[in-house]
Amino acid sequence: MARIGMTTTVPVEIILAGGHVPVDLNNIFITGADPVRRVEAAEDAGYPRNICGWIKGLYSTVVDTDCVDAVVAVTQGDCSNTHALMETWQMAGVEIIPFAYPFDRDVDMLRLQMQKMASALEASWDRVLEVKAELDRIRRKVAEVDRLTWAENRVGGTDNHLWQICCSDFNSDVEKFERELDEFLATAIVAPPRKQKLRLGYIGVPPIFPDLYDHVESMGARVVFNEVQRQFAMPYDEADIIEQYRRYTYPHGIFYRIEDILAEAARRQLDGVIHYVQSFCYRQIEDMIVRKKLNLPILTIEGDKPGCLDARTRLRLDGFIEMLK
Repeated sequence: MARIGMTTTVPVEIILAGGHVPVDLNNIFITGADPVRRVEAAEDAGYPRNICGWIKGLYSTVVDTDCVDAVVAVTQGDCSNTHALMETWQMAGVEIIPFAYPFDRDVDMLRLQMQKMASALEASWDRVLEVKAELDRIRRKVAEVDRLTWAENRVGGTDNHLWQICCSDFNSDVEKFERELDEFLATAIVAPPRKQKLRLGYIGVPPIFPDLYDHVESMGARVVFNEVQRQFAMPYDEADIIEQYRRYTYPHGIFYRIEDILAEAARRQLDGVIHYVQSFCYRQIEDMIVRKKLNLPILTIEGDKPGCLDARTRLRLDGFIEMLK
């Protein structure tokens, strides 16, 4: 049983079917004791200052700790800096298993990539499908957390964010994850409806700010749609595993993502959108397209290193919420 790190969401069914433990390196990095020090350690090792803090944090998390035995690195469909990240890991002796999402969502290319991953991890395809059925049961429960957020107003933005984002690796322990999820749902179902009137969407990569949702709620608004986090939870309840990862929007370009964002914005009756962009990330350019395609008020905020919201970002959030009111 090996601990298999992930640079982003990949077919976790394959890792589990091979008898291995999935580890989302992003979650390990950001919830660690000192994530800022992880970023600084990468800079000490030679990473440039003007490289995304997530990339630097992932590098140090793997090199400086004994958290994984190998890493599945996404070479297409995620950060453009992942290629160099892989090379610096390889230089440090880390075993790399490449995986690519076809940009054009080609079903045959995606099937080939998943089969190659299964071969590398010694996972039989029959077992992969068995694991998918087990995980789909859990994902439906996470979908209920999401529904309780936007339809019944019983779950806050932070919990909505955390339960969905943790579906990337199910916190490395599927059985424990489901037990804790059941306990949370039992409480959430009877929780009193929340009073915040403004309904916001959060789009873009998950935030590097841990206090974003609490601050938004303190201003009388609430995030009822977490775009990428919801995608990590595979929300479509798709029976075919190839089609499941083909429908997964995050790796497949901004226009495909916008289709999902528009549909959910209408369904959830959003009043506005927070678009988070990471410093030094190519996805900042996509903000141009987002602003042309979404007919909603949009606030774009930027984050660099891990930590609480800076004063300028708090002021901009406050001004945006007051404007919507």
